[in-house]
Amino acid sequence: MRSLKDIEFSVLELAPVRDDKTVAFSLQHALELAQKIEQLGFKRLWLAEHHNMDGIASSATAVLLGYILANTSSLKVGSGGIMLPNHAPLVVAEQFGTLATLYPDRVELGLGRAPGTDQLTMRALRRGRQETEDQFPQDVLEILSYLGDPSPHQRIKATPGQGTHVPVWLLGSSLFSAQLAAKLGLPYSFASHFAPRMLGQAIQLYRENFEPSEYLDRPYVSMGVPTVVADTDEEAEYLATSAYQRVLGLLRGQSLKLKPPVKSMDGIWSAPEKMSVDNFYAMAQIGSPETVKQGLEQLLVPYDVDEFIFTCDIYDTDKRIQNFEYLMQIKQNA
Repeated sequence: MRSLKDIEFSVLELAPVRDDKTVAFSLQHALELAQKIEQLGFKRLWLAEHHNMDGIASSATAVLLGYILANTSSLKVGSGGIMLPNHAPLVVAEQFGTLATLYPDRVELGLGRAPGTDQLTMRALRRGRQETEDQFPQDVLEILSYLGDPSPHQRIKATPGQGTHVPVWLLGSSLFSAQLAAKLGLPYSFASHFAPRMLGQAIQLYRENFEPSEYLDRPYVSMGVPTVVADTDEEAEYLATSAYQRVLGLLRGQSLKLKPPVKSMDGIWSAPEKMSVDNFYAMAQIGSPETVKQGLEQLLVPYDVDEFIFTCDIYDTDKRIQNFEYLMQIKQNA
């Protein structure tokens, strides 16, 4: 089994909006975090696409990626992911082809098959187009064709895009994308940072059915891991209450803006709500560096992934950046 030293550490950023700060503050902080993790030696930073959520500022994902790419120099930057039902494949290929032309060998395209929003917002995004999640495999193949070398009789070409060979990942929280990623020979990232239930099954299915391709000669898996790392277990548990309140807001259909930590969640959530939050955060690593190191090592035993991609909902932006400093120290000291 691999040790923490052997696997890649990356970051999934949702540009969280604090209840006392502006969206502009969140976008600036997303850049500061990207610059910091580049300096620390993280492999990649991905941005997630969500819409109509007041606590998430990464909705115009490709635009924000351009801002981060322009102000960093070596970090791999991509989408985790672009929600394909919301977009025409050609437009996605042109956007990421443009980014890859401006910033060669740094841009990645993670694709998801859910809309990443509610039904009403989904209709507003699509403006009457009838795409469904069932169309995902065909859309993925179309994007791959636009980013690869053009075929002799190809009538529609992505300019920029064609021949850029932007690395494409498939994202998922069920077995569907695991199977498709295996069939196409693409890297696979499981969304265990919020939907961990089928993680083991999905990884097994992906590895057992993987077909080597021009993109990848062996399976490559990353898994999402929520983190709150602080000086002590007690401080980490305290800071984590901001994350718990955020998921509670999601469950209740309320604001997703980050709230300050509280001494206790007692009286804030009900027993069933606590259970739902605990299920959501089943893979979360919360505690001191030593506690989190042990937790990450334990995650490697059943899953043996190639990469952890970390999320973090800490209210205090300095402590949020410190969370990632601790994570890299854990990797280096493993």
